[in-house]
Parts: sequence; C-alpha cells; structure tokens
Amino acid sequence: MAAPLPRAPFSSPATRAALWPARSNPCTAAAPSSGALGWRRRQPCPVLSMAPGSARSTPAALAVDPKVETLLDSVKWDVKGLAVAIAQNVDTGAILMQGFANKEALAATISTRKATFYSRSRSSLWTKGETSMNFINVHDIFLDCDRDSIIYLGTPDGPTCHTGAETCYYSSVYDALQDSKSNQERQVTTTLYSLEDTINRRKEEIVTEGIGKPSWTKKLLLDDQLLCSKIREEAGELIQTLLENEDKTRTASEMADLLYHAMVLLSVKDVKMEEVLEVLRKRFSQSGVEEKASRKKS
Repeated sequence: MAAPLPRAPFSSPATRAALWPARSNPCTAAAPSSGALGWRRRQPCPVLSMAPGSARSTPAALAVDPKVETLLDSVKWDVKGLAVAIAQNVDTGAILMQGFANKEALAATISTRKATFYSRSRSSLWTKGETSMNFINVHDIFLDCDRDSIIYLGTPDGPTCHTGAETCYYSSVYDALQDSKSNQERQVTTTLYSLEDTINRRKEEIVTEGIGKPSWTKKLLLDDQLLCSKIREEAGELIQTLLENEDKTRTASEMADLLYHAMVLLSVKDVKMEEVLEVLRKRFSQSGVEEKASRKKS
C-alpha cells in the first residue's frame, strides 16, 4: 500500500457541514434509553454555577464544589496561575488544539463539559466554539504525572482550527525541511487513519482520473465480489492462527490483512472509522450479552 497523500485543511462550509454533523449538548441532552447501543449516561453538570449578573471571568463568580476545589488546588499552576491545556479527540486520538487554562477555566470545563480555556491576550475565559459553534464536548479530563498540564478528551462538533482544518496541527516539520511544498498542509494522523486516508484517496482517484495507475485498493473498490471474498478469506486465515496455535506475529499479520480489507469495505459504504470507534465507545458501559439481546428487540 502506498504512503498516504497530504490532506489540506477543510475550508468549504459545505464540506465542513458534510463532515461534521451537528452534535447535541452533552450536558443538556436527555440520557438515551436502553437500546441497541449501550450509551454511557453523562453525569449531571452541577459543579459550577454563575452568580447572577457576574462576569464569567471573575473568580468570585464561580461557585465550586469542595471536591472540585481540592482537585483544582492540586494542579501545579505556573506563576501566572496557568497550565497548558490540550484538547484531544476521544475517538481518533488526534490532538485538536493547545491552549492555557487557569482554575476557573478548568472548573468551567468540569461543570459544562465544554472545553474552556484562558485567553492570555484578553485576560478572560473563553469556550472553544462560543463563536463558531464548533464546541469540543469533553468526555474526560486528565492531568499528567507532574500535574502541570491538562488533557481535555472529547468529541469536536466541527473543525477545531480557525482555518477550517480538523486540527490546529497540519504543518509537518520534516516536510518543511525537505522543501516539500505539496505536503505543507496535511493532517496529523495515526497509522489507522493514514490507511483510511490512503484508501479514500484511491477512491477519489477513480472518480477524477479513472483507473489510472494500477492499484490493489482500486481493484477492490471496483469489485464488490472480490472484496467480499477477500474479507472472508482473511477472516478464515485469522481464525486459523488460533485453531493451529500459530505464533502471535502471524496473528498480527492476518489481522492487519483483515482490517485493511474491512476498511476498504467501509470506504465503499462511506462509513468513517471514527463512526465505528464511536459505536464501540458507546457500548463500553453495557455487557456484550445485553447489547446482543437489545439488537434482537429493535
């Protein structure tokens, strides 16, 4: 498989709308009833409240739960009362952006489950998405081992970067050092998403260029029967590694083959890997037996 091609930030409103369907507010949305997916119920958001008529950036305006206050005091804030705050996509693992938080920003994030930061230039709190509506809905918050930096782990409602890119990180240092102008703007992707990107680009090439340069991925994309037969074949070979007690390197190799072919099928069906991971995440709080039983009822 060829290396993934660069991907420029998304800037078209139509493209962003297609790629980023609106998500509901995790704090105000009603908890889903038990259904096909075992969705984890969100905690209520009573930790922090605003005094009537007070400025949101004023510390005195924040009424904080004692447990939260203890946690806030445990953070090693710098001399300016700040700590680095990084937003990360809970499903893709992508680093979305980096800012700074103070006690009030972290308290607000804990309460509202919206990624909130402290603006050093404006000397005030700001919530990502308050202007663009591209909020980052926080599922969990992590402190590092030294307790001097923060991760907001969540799902974005849309592109995070003001340029329209999915994340604020799309400039490769090594590309720049190699004067690779064509690769100046590409998203930071893990191995799994680099593979997905490559498959989708082969799909785009079929539409824009026809068959063009021979490619196994293109061949699979154009032949449903071949693709299905390969998935069955690779699944059988993966099973064989267990039945015949083959070594784990063989198992990893067969799983890689199966995953690749399954991801080609996802591309054919216009399903993103992020959607698959989201389904898995929503099943975390439900047993497999209950989940399968709920499918039969629906």
